[in-house]
Amino acid sequence: MEKSNRPSFFDLAQQGRKSKTRDFLRNVDQIIDWRPIQNIIHKHYTKGHSASGQPSVAGLVLFKMLLLQTWYGLSDYQVEDRVNDSLAFTEFIGIPLDFASPDHSLVSKFRTELTKTKAFEKLFKEVTKQLMKKGIIVKEGAIVDATLTRSPRSPKGKATYEITNDREDPKDPEQEKEQLKLVKVKQPGVDDEARWVYKGGDFTFGYKSHAVSDPNGLFIKIHTTEANVNEISNLEEVLANVPIEKGARLFGDKGYRSKKNEKLLKKMGLKNGIMHKKSRGKSLSRAKQEMNAFITQHRYPIKRSFGGIKHWFNSGVARYVGLEKTHTQHLMEAIAYNLKRSPGIVMSMS
Repeated sequence: MEKSNRPSFFDLAQQGRKSKTRDFLRNVDQIIDWRPIQNIIHKHYTKGHSASGQPSVAGLVLFKMLLLQTWYGLSDYQVEDRVNDSLAFTEFIGIPLDFASPDHSLVSKFRTELTKTKAFEKLFKEVTKQLMKKGIIVKEGAIVDATLTRSPRSPKGKATYEITNDREDPKDPEQEKEQLKLVKVKQPGVDDEARWVYKGGDFTFGYKSHAVSDPNGLFIKIHTTEANVNEISNLEEVLANVPIEKGARLFGDKGYRSKKNEKLLKKMGLKNGIMHKKSRGKSLSRAKQEMNAFITQHRYPIKRSFGGIKHWFNSGVARYVGLEKTHTQHLMEAIAYNLKRSPGIVMSMS
């Protein structure tokens, strides 16, 4: 029986998937000017050889591999393999078709070196600046929120670690709930920079990403702490150098409500969009309830963005050990998320 030359349903599905990937990556190339990004990388990355002796590779190639890794939830080994197998990936990172992909050890070396020099902060700011210039990210208002990143390298057995109830600030007189203080005991294989936090009836060991987004949920600031750092006490640090226009409203849930933070927003020239919380033994007035409902509607985009990162990028778990490397992960996820949504926003603007 002769074999049919007609493509199977699986072949057509695969072609369609590859076409969507190629179109998306080409759209990102059209939106972003890579030259300023390449300049930043050049200042912070020393080219070298991989563990297998592979020659040096341009830093921009490796940065684009980190983007692909984040978008598609790949390990260092997997992104190397995918670049070798995918024409769309090869075209995006800008290497000739007859060249082998940079190997996983170069990807890891690049990430580590730029983490030590804090270059990812500068790369995040450059991408954000470009998206603002194109009107993709807007400055008329902002949303602040935080999400947990669980570390799989948690302590085992009966060792005790410092555990904090989420959003309870021992330094804030408005917070009367006592903190649960336990002595930390080191264990081998444990990420000793991560911390426990008690939230929603569950204990989580890891880190916290404190984020500020524009009204559409695109990220404009990422600040990473241990999981037990509460939102109410570090809002000033989170909002430092955030590109928000004066007179704009900052939305946030009641975990940020304090007299100190009210004064901070007034000092920054921002309208207070933080939800009201009940005083002990008192209910909220109707006006405050209506304001909370209004704020809840405007807080939704950043919640959707956190959910999108976890769903699209298979995230929510720390891939690396330590606060600095986890911060790099959070920054790359924010860059990748903003770029993933950018082509659709550009289309809606036309």
